[in-house]
Amino acid sequence: MPISRRAVLAATGFAAASAHGARAQPAWKPNRPIRLIVPFTPGGTTDLLGRLAARGMEVAMGASVVVENRGGAGGAIGSDLVAKSPPDGYAIVLSNIASQAIGPAVWKQVPYDPVRDFTPIGLIAAVPSAIVVAADSPIRTMTDLITRAKAGTVRFGSTGIGTSSHVKLELLNRAAGVQILHVPYRGSAPAVADILGGQIEGLIAAVPDVGRNERLRMLAVTTPERAVRWPDVPSVREFGLETLVATNWFGLSGPAGVPEPVADALHHALAKGLAEPGTVERLLDFGAGPNSMSREDYAGLIASEVTRWKNIAREANIQGE
Repeated sequence: MPISRRAVLAATGFAAASAHGARAQPAWKPNRPIRLIVPFTPGGTTDLLGRLAARGMEVAMGASVVVENRGGAGGAIGSDLVAKSPPDGYAIVLSNIASQAIGPAVWKQVPYDPVRDFTPIGLIAAVPSAIVVAADSPIRTMTDLITRAKAGTVRFGSTGIGTSSHVKLELLNRAAGVQILHVPYRGSAPAVADILGGQIEGLIAAVPDVGRNERLRMLAVTTPERAVRWPDVPSVREFGLETLVATNWFGLSGPAGVPEPVADALHHALAKGLAEPGTVERLLDFGAGPNSMSREDYAGLIASEVTRWKNIAREANIQGE
């Protein structure tokens, strides 16, 4: 059955009324390479999305966009580098839910204000998380998981204390009225290894990290609707777990004070690159879809997410290591 653009937008959880084409094409043109700082190590979802955005922007602007990986401190090192850069459009950062919302909510000291110290450029993608167990686990559905957690001990890994997967596990506990035991790891790979080895039952992780692993079973995705590439996996909303709806969003920001024509030009280039058919297909492979979010809407998303995760971290008493 063909999937409409409206359905794809709804699946991201962040579809907005304002379309990319609403602005006239801005006049600013870069005259030297733009640095796109990815505040995480190469090879992960954030890095791959950053490189996808950079390629599209290069074609749209006719200028070089150089990706630099500056990982460390949950994205804070690279983000702070851009926050302290001149606001001229030549240094931008791939900000995401971890570095821009959850990190500042759970870490005691973050060297930047996630709202005040940045100029939002635009959303790249909103990627679902998945609740996963081993493919041969007796837990075959979300209903099975909740029933088992209410009857006895269930252990879920995370990618570390205070990370997105940890905070979302706390959301699951609260939404379902259960107490799944949290077992922190350093990254998703060792957690997945222990799921397959039977040491823990499951994990909440971004779909690109687990969705293609045939040894895992996805019980649900955390987007409001089912993911386009995984139509047989239900949304948590279908189980009444409304407060567990949460998406891993990725976007671009510059330092505070980037002039409007410059920010608009960067947004336009990003939007044009993301609209290319090949890029749309690649985003669907990540569990995301095309979006029509304006700069203003993206700024509103960041502000609302900062508030949301700060409240969740405080109520659940979650603090980073």
